Amino acid sequence: MHEWVERTSVGGLGRPAGWRSAALVSLISILGLIPGQLRAQASDTNEPVDPLSDYADDYLATYSIIGLDRATGQLGMGVQSKAFGAGNRAMTAKGGVAMVAHQASANPMYGPISIELIERGYSPEEALGQLVRGDEGRDRRQNAIIDIEGRTAAWTGESTSDWAGHRCGVDYCAQGNILTGPAVVDAMVESFESSSGPLAERLMDALDAAQAAGGDARGMQSGAILVVAPRVRGAFHDRVVDIRVDDHTEPLIELRRILDLQRSGEMLREINPKLQAGDMAGALESAQAAVAKSPRNDNAYVALANVQLRMGDREGAMNSLRRAVRLNHGRRTTLPRDRNFMRLHQDPAFLRLIG
Repeated sequence: MHEWVERTSVGGLGRPAGWRSAALVSLISILGLIPGQLRAQASDTNEPVDPLSDYADDYLATYSIIGLDRATGQLGMGVQSKAFGAGNRAMTAKGGVAMVAHQASANPMYGPISIELIERGYSPEEALGQLVRGDEGRDRRQNAIIDIEGRTAAWTGESTSDWAGHRCGVDYCAQGNILTGPAVVDAMVESFESSSGPLAERLMDALDAAQAAGGDARGMQSGAILVVAPRVRGAFHDRVVDIRVDDHTEPLIELRRILDLQRSGEMLREINPKLQAGDMAGALESAQAAVAKSPRNDNAYVALANVQLRMGDREGAMNSLRRAVRLNHGRRTTLPRDRNFMRLHQDPAFLRLIG
């Protein structure tokens, strides 16, 4: 079951339990700044700025989707906008806690404060309610939160530029503003609800579906995907996927290329353990899959050549190395230093390849 909302308000917070009241008091130094720091942006003349104007770069017209993968505990967000660097301004996340989208007349303070409140026991609805009620610029904001329990909250201010709205369901919220129409949000929802597999790819597919349905009324410029996971002991960060395209005529095509490149690199990490275990066929399969996933990844061709050479396929290894060099001429310097190819160091074909 989901809700579809074009303009909304966040439900009442009610009287918090005593321990949560104390937690809220401890945040007064932060929340007390909201009226001043979250105030709606205005010009010196106090006249509103039309966000459809080309120069109104502070307005983050966009469509996005946030979601939870219960099987992995991953939280993620995908976003596309006709604005520069949307991924730098539209999302805040903490693995194992919450993912927060802040867009339209975006204020990133919604991100860390929401996460702080959720860590202190507030639900996403309660956290967002605190922020919205203390924000003089609430009518121009669009925000959404999903936490590690799958609870959601969303807000689309009544002055957010048309078309604007959001739709939340089980383990996701989809939202957007200055869209060609509600079909854009509907397309994200339908894609996410019907998809399976890794969360990043599901978010990517949802963005593509949104664009196919009309997308941002102004066009395309930037995009990003962020996926975080609960930190495990010894981990230095919570990022699983953190990729973005800040300025491109086809940002979603470029974003998928980068995601495929990351997946190709992940496949390459499977090769050495398989070689060490004597699983040559498995190592070859991983190397070939890495090449197929990202055909312009020179690292994948070098890894494939290593496996081919170990399996006695000298000509196949040379062909893979030639492709790697065509993609990256710097390989002419690094290949002679690579101990995996020592047996080729006197091979005339290898010597010609490295110049």
